[in-house]
Amino acid sequence: MDDHDTSRGTTDAIRGTAQGTAPVPLSVLDLVTVGKGSTAAESLRTSVALARLAESRGYHRHWVAEHHSMPGVASSSPAVILAHLAAHTERIRLGSGGVMLPNHAPLVIAEQFGTLEALAPGRVDVGLGRAPGTDGATAAALRRSDGLHEGADDFPQQLTELTRFLDDDFPDGHPYSRIHAVPGPVQGPTARPPIWLLGSSGFSARLAGVLGLPFAFAHHFSAQNTIPALDLYRESFRPSEVLDAPYALIGVAAMACDDEREARRQVLTGALSMVRLRTGRPGLVPTPEEAEAYRFSSLEQEFVNTWLTNIVHGTSDAVRDGLNDLQKRTGADELMITANAHGGEARLRSYELIADAYALPV
Repeated sequence: MDDHDTSRGTTDAIRGTAQGTAPVPLSVLDLVTVGKGSTAAESLRTSVALARLAESRGYHRHWVAEHHSMPGVASSSPAVILAHLAAHTERIRLGSGGVMLPNHAPLVIAEQFGTLEALAPGRVDVGLGRAPGTDGATAAALRRSDGLHEGADDFPQQLTELTRFLDDDFPDGHPYSRIHAVPGPVQGPTARPPIWLLGSSGFSARLAGVLGLPFAFAHHFSAQNTIPALDLYRESFRPSEVLDAPYALIGVAAMACDDEREARRQVLTGALSMVRLRTGRPGLVPTPEEAEAYRFSSLEQEFVNTWLTNIVHGTSDAVRDGLNDLQKRTGADELMITANAHGGEARLRSYELIADAYALPV
């Protein structure tokens, strides 16, 4: 079965193939970061360049993450960005990493990703999260409701609803049995984009296991929970029509540069961005010069030190060794690399260096 098979089984669409000397498939997580002095338009052009680079160098998939009300991130509308990336690529898998399902009606997501599947047949992933992807006030504005906990608690029900819309198989007598998500199966045989569950704790890990779905864990901002969550996923896994065995990828923050000092300068920009975000001062990604000159308080410095230990950074060889070690420790089936820095050139260079370190196709 290839990626264009119209049956409901999607194992080959999920499992990638390691390229070069990489221990597992390598993929891209794109936040479409916007640096100080730059614009969202420039960052979106970088995303196109990154998708093309990733496709040419053998990265398996390129996902875009949903975030809101963050000046330094331009990925508030994953489906729109993915449609643009689909028009500029031919083979690489494209998907959401993820769409925050409680922010949206399941029918809307089914329609959006049905449209994407029609635009890029056989290479679309639906990655779903249950967090808001923003602060509480913004989430309330998105949902037109203050019931944020209810949205998260209703996630399994929303997931079931989305799956039935994608498969067009609500049972007779269901209130939605005569509603069809289009583009979709009602128009004729079509591949159904594989659903992934995303998480940073145990909830989605267990749910993905019980449902026999692939799982993506946010190691890049919840490293302390990575191994427990992956263990829980594997222990909970039940074979399904989608997967006969667990398949888990982890999101990894990594920055490769031509020298170690430059790598440190680049990752410090992301660390300062996180300090500002977590203290209620979100903004554009600062320049390396601004990050180097910033005077961190003792508490901020403690946070930065912890944050940086979870970013694999340095020369290309050092990053390769760090990624290999992480894959070995976690047993991840795929590494999805996010390279957050001030400038697009640094991000593109990092992915190029990592590809070279693993002798990925040229």
